[in-house]
Amino acid sequence: MTELDLVVKNVRVVRPGRDPEPADIGVRDGCIETVAPGVATDGVAEVVEGRGRLAFPGVVDAHQHWGIYNPLEEDARSESRACAQGGVTTAITYLRTGQYYLNRTGPYREVLPIALAAAEGRAHVDYAFHVAPILKEHIEEIPELIAEFGVSSFKIFMFYGRHGLHGRSSAQDEFLMLPEGESYDLAHFEFIMRKLEQARREERFAGFADSISLSLHCETAEIMAAYTKLVEEEGRLTGLRAYHAARPPHSEGLAVTIAAYLAHETGLPTINLLHLSSQKAVDAAMMMAATFPHVDFRREVTIGHLLTDVDTANGIGAKVNPPIRPREDVEALWEHMLQGHLDWVVSDHACCRDETKFGEPRDDVFVAKSGFGGTEYLLPGLITEGRRRGLSYGRIAELTASAPAERFGLHTKGALAPGRDADLCLVDPDASWVVRAADSASAQEYTPFEGMELKARVTDTFVRGHQVLRDGNVVESPVGRYVRRPTPRP
Repeated sequence: MTELDLVVKNVRVVRPGRDPEPADIGVRDGCIETVAPGVATDGVAEVVEGRGRLAFPGVVDAHQHWGIYNPLEEDARSESRACAQGGVTTAITYLRTGQYYLNRTGPYREVLPIALAAAEGRAHVDYAFHVAPILKEHIEEIPELIAEFGVSSFKIFMFYGRHGLHGRSSAQDEFLMLPEGESYDLAHFEFIMRKLEQARREERFAGFADSISLSLHCETAEIMAAYTKLVEEEGRLTGLRAYHAARPPHSEGLAVTIAAYLAHETGLPTINLLHLSSQKAVDAAMMMAATFPHVDFRREVTIGHLLTDVDTANGIGAKVNPPIRPREDVEALWEHMLQGHLDWVVSDHACCRDETKFGEPRDDVFVAKSGFGGTEYLLPGLITEGRRRGLSYGRIAELTASAPAERFGLHTKGALAPGRDADLCLVDPDASWVVRAADSASAQEYTPFEGMELKARVTDTFVRGHQVLRDGNVVESPVGRYVRRPTPRP
């Protein structure tokens, strides 16, 4: 029998839905060979001493935005380093045509190869793409994106057709680079759903239709445009409270309801409701799940919406869509989390450097750009706050690894089990540290989490058995690969 390449000794293995168990992890050819106590190390090329730390399955951060504010090749390099710091071993990043990202339009058969080439050989962790069909021709490309490029997840930005990315309405046809006669609206969304369901039924995709899904950013453009105008004209609110009021929670709830009915109408059962940020949004999502039980809704929340509120986030650097909310919404999210109503936690990582993020005047939230990084704080933050509230380690492994891996067709990832990719991270659950942006490998110079005390720290990260973080330091050789989905089940 061929010797093992790597053994991680003396760890407490966290399996999804289970309490930690003492064991060693043996790795061969980038895959987990065994998880058991007392794995022999004679002749093993590399042995890592775990010192009793928790071994979590590598985080599948299913919501990132490489290339939105910086060239994709730069983000692939720097932001994947931040991933490694946080125990993230697979990042699924969004891609669309139009302004930002690659700043171009055209068919994805031309655009996607450019994105793949930009990331290739630069990332420290594995990665995949969600694709947003913006043009009419993109809808017709859906089956080939699945078959030829291994893209099995798609996205709709429900507010893009009528409201600006950063808060004020703008020339959206220009923003999305839409050709004359096309629009990005509810009818377009319906046709995306119909094409996607048609693709799921094709014989060539038999056996993995449930790994083909549609994700929706649920906010309502008309509501936000009206409230943005009211908030700015009144001038009473500033900062994150103003942005929250300008994009009110019922805007989320209404969009969730519309998305759910369209899923029912088109027969598309695999729907992901992204970054739900408020009590009203989750309430609407739960009502729609009860109304349409034949639709398999999954509900996502971000670590930013779980750890910060309009008063505790570190300034308007925390501007994001949907907005950071007041404390009562944060508490509502946690209540739903503990009741099992939320399916996975993500970072919504979008590195936006200081010179890009803030406008003139610097303290005007409406001229600031939307989005911020945070993948490096996803797992430590969820452990810190989750443990305080009674969230088990096994449940945290589900929320950060197994649930998103299963939904998005990453069947070789998401769990520490024989046959899976050797993606794992070691966590010191007794470490106490204070978040400082200067300590992050991200190119972003600030963080909304600045000054927050976290009580768990990722010390080591492995991607397919390659150590990409050692004792808190990023290993310089990038080993990340593009993952075509869905991957075969082990």
